Amino acid sequence: MITKKIFNDTETAFTLKTESELNRAIFLFEMIDRPLLVKAGTAMTNLALKVHLPVESLIKKTIFNQFCGGVTEKDCLPTIEKMYSKNLHSILDYSVEGKEKESEFEKAIERKTNIVKFIANRKEMPFAVFKPTGIGRFELWQKVSANASLSLEEEEEWQRVKNRVNRICEEAYNQGVRLLADAEESWMQDAADVLMEDMMFKYNRERAVIFNTLQCYRWDRMQYLKDLHSRAKEEGFIVGAKIVRGAYLEKENERASKMGYPSPICENKEATDVNYNGVLTYCLAHIDDIHVFIGSHNEVSNYLALQVMEDKGIAIDDDRVWFSQLFGMSEHISYNLAQEGYNVAKLVPFGPVREVVPYLIRRAEENTSVKGQTSRELGLLYEERKRRNGEITKSNRESELAG
Repeated sequence: MITKKIFNDTETAFTLKTESELNRAIFLFEMIDRPLLVKAGTAMTNLALKVHLPVESLIKKTIFNQFCGGVTEKDCLPTIEKMYSKNLHSILDYSVEGKEKESEFEKAIERKTNIVKFIANRKEMPFAVFKPTGIGRFELWQKVSANASLSLEEEEEWQRVKNRVNRICEEAYNQGVRLLADAEESWMQDAADVLMEDMMFKYNRERAVIFNTLQCYRWDRMQYLKDLHSRAKEEGFIVGAKIVRGAYLEKENERASKMGYPSPICENKEATDVNYNGVLTYCLAHIDDIHVFIGSHNEVSNYLALQVMEDKGIAIDDDRVWFSQLFGMSEHISYNLAQEGYNVAKLVPFGPVREVVPYLIRRAEENTSVKGQTSRELGLLYEERKRRNGEITKSNRESELAG
């Protein structure tokens, strides 16, 4: 029975943070804990970049260094190696978003396949990741998802998108690297789901190489998983399932309301939690058929996973089960799970400061919108600072007594 509250160990959670890094994290999360400040800061940052004010240095020293590993792959290596010394793996994510041109999509897929090659045979980086709309126009994904008629030019464009997806999946398979496909808005996701299922059929014969993402704030994902599981058993492939709660809640509800269709999102956070935990439990109950990547900052869900693994007799280091959190967040979960011997990986974004700003803004807004997330982060950071100050006081007192 899992009774030890491992996520309360702040010494392990922040073991790699210097005093200045700890204080920077406290400052940033104090700012993020104020929604109006985040809103104003977002507007000011976008304006400053638009008019080419010299703010990149300030961004880099603050929010960039908190949530990103560096500008290039090599920049990230010292941090990745330090984390791996604590049994914590990394996933490099080139987090440049919002491209629209074919030439940009070609550059993006070239960058992603080069990352796959870069991490091949590096045991500290077992996964790569890509975003479907990073290698093809959002509107095209949306049109294919809606089963709309495509023009000849669009048919050719869609074939290029499918070729890019296959290129990165084939490279991952050949290099022995597992590949995660992000999920995005529901109105483009059907096309991504079908394509990633085809990639699983092609490459997931012996083990899960390709993982598709299930956003569990969508109430239909449990049935989707069950249907996918049935297809996999019939067709002889292993399901790779990355499970997350989801990141587009407000946008999803607004669009559904505006266009007059039922929202695909669970009615509240409690329903989302129930759905996520149900999907999590289903995956672990069918671990021979479904390899699961548990992307969660929720302590209850992570404890549930540990309990189910114990109940099912799944070894804590079973390579079919991975846990993951974002770089710069939920260190109390990542580092403590890693210390206990579980498979854990941090998603480490990187890229040019200016081009990573949309990702950083999304991180700040998500932290603001998730009830209790930022306050929990702050509470643990405060606790660690207090613990360190107590150790300094104790050390000084002992020195005085010795003198």
